[in-house]
Amino acid sequence: MRPDTPAENVDHTAEAARLERTADLYPEDAEHLLLQAAAHRELAGDRPTATTLYDRLLSSSTPLDNPHLVRALKASNLWEYGHEAEARAIIDGVRAAAPRDPAPWVIVAESLESHDELEAAQDTFTAAVTLLLTDVAEPPYATRALLFGRHRVRRMLGAPHDNWDAVADTQHSSSVSLDELHDPKRVWSLGSDNPAELQAEISRLRAELGAYREALSRPFPVAVLHWPANELSELVSAYPGLTPEYPSHETHLSTIEASLRELSSSGTPNLGIVTGTVPSYEAFAASEGASPDDATLLPQYATTLAARGLAVSWPPQRGSACWCGSGETYETCHGA
Repeated sequence: MRPDTPAENVDHTAEAARLERTADLYPEDAEHLLLQAAAHRELAGDRPTATTLYDRLLSSSTPLDNPHLVRALKASNLWEYGHEAEARAIIDGVRAAAPRDPAPWVIVAESLESHDELEAAQDTFTAAVTLLLTDVAEPPYATRALLFGRHRVRRMLGAPHDNWDAVADTQHSSSVSLDELHDPKRVWSLGSDNPAELQAEISRLRAELGAYREALSRPFPVAVLHWPANELSELVSAYPGLTPEYPSHETHLSTIEASLRELSSSGTPNLGIVTGTVPSYEAFAASEGASPDDATLLPQYATTLAARGLAVSWPPQRGSACWCGSGETYETCHGA
């Protein structure tokens, strides 16, 4: 979610400025670009400017794809440079909004944890997993951070294992158990003179590094391209050669769901949906030196959007709004 390259290897201020200029050129991608820019500002130690970028997004007239994530990041950043009261108020607001996306929950819970608010962090992690995973047969990959974070905080509190901790154990694939990784006494082994204790800690650190690398190397989703009704109408009006691909918007939506179900039944993991816009598609076609009328560009465009982190995972979380934008829950719309 955030750049993690050490500051000595990257000019974070320059990279943030580049991303901000790019956001001005491509306003349809401003949310994604400015979140990256704000992360670079934080890494450069310029937290007030990062807050300005979060405020810029939240005050924009353009609806955000994930406003709760922006608020969570803003709260985390504010707390780091002394604005605790405002950060707490925002965190309370994010929790009250009960977002269906795991990311805002992870940000606010880990912010509480990092400031030794362990009881509040546990409550936040528990609220999130209860909301997102109750009656879910297989927890989605994105919710693992919630399960593991909750397990970690409860170990620090000395709380006994419960059912959600057991679910976290089933999602953990490392050779070193979560109980051992999250043992609050581990810090003492780093100062030990006992070679066996030091070797055990090295093994635990290697396991953690392996899990971190696995998360970073997780491929972007296999994504299907979705056009909102107004964008599709503009697209086929401007480029009639694409009409055979999109005979109607209803057919387009049905094809998306059918394609994703077919991919899922064939065993393809990590599926998602990317939403296109005509200006963005035209810019992509120009970068490829091709005409937007060329239908072979469409899957390439979808892959490019997914690679930029703009894909929404499919199927949506239980109780979430349908991907088509109807406003209904997925279960009563295309998931019916």
